[in-house]
Amino acid sequence: MRRIWALLITAVFVYFLIDIYLPTLPEFGNIDMFRRVSFDYISKSTTREYQPVEFKQSKGLEEGSANVVTSIVVNYRSFDTLGEVTVLFTAALGVGILASFRKRRIEFEEHRVLSIATGIVFPLILLFGAYIFIHGHLTPGGGFPGGTVIALGVLLLMLAKNEFKATDVAKYTEQVAGSGYVLIGLVGMAIAGVFLANFLPNGTIGELFSAGVVPIVYTLIGFKVGAELSSLVSELREGDRA
Repeated sequence: MRRIWALLITAVFVYFLIDIYLPTLPEFGNIDMFRRVSFDYISKSTTREYQPVEFKQSKGLEEGSANVVTSIVVNYRSFDTLGEVTVLFTAALGVGILASFRKRRIEFEEHRVLSIATGIVFPLILLFGAYIFIHGHLTPGGGFPGGTVIALGVLLLMLAKNEFKATDVAKYTEQVAGSGYVLIGLVGMAIAGVFLANFLPNGTIGELFSAGVVPIVYTLIGFKVGAELSSLVSELREGDRA
């Protein structure tokens, strides 16, 4: 019986693929790039006709991020990014619950060289992580990679010093940053009528102060991800003492 159902499902799939989907595809090599959604994202003109975009020259664009990925995930699909942040929170919550059943605290052998080197490198790691999410609208990067870099710096501190663990400050930071993201969405709804609407001027593309609310959102995501992952790693090590 399972084989019959598998054959029927396969037949339906092949029918839709050949008879419905394939006829909608343009002839190979004969595609109008100006009609592609991705081109609209690149040219930052999804609601109006195409206009050239010049780095450090174009002003008042529909979306001001020089990084195309940022244009999509923190502007056109910012609500999806809010969902991704929620998924991370849910995963961290699940790991915290599972870690609470472990009775033994994980400890590492401390090395003087690692301890001294960590004191030198840790501030640089924090600075680099902050740079990644502050410049996420200009270069490859953003809140998630920047926050992860910061969390890796916290992990390095844990490897260097057994007594170190993420404090309640990390949890408060995560809560404030997450609430700030939602608050920006509500302000956008109040001003522009759309949740997470970009309600600030986009400025000149390529400059630090551009892209409207995008740098603010990325900064909040960076702090939230960094604090959340730091707390997660700390709870994994502490067990039921966290």
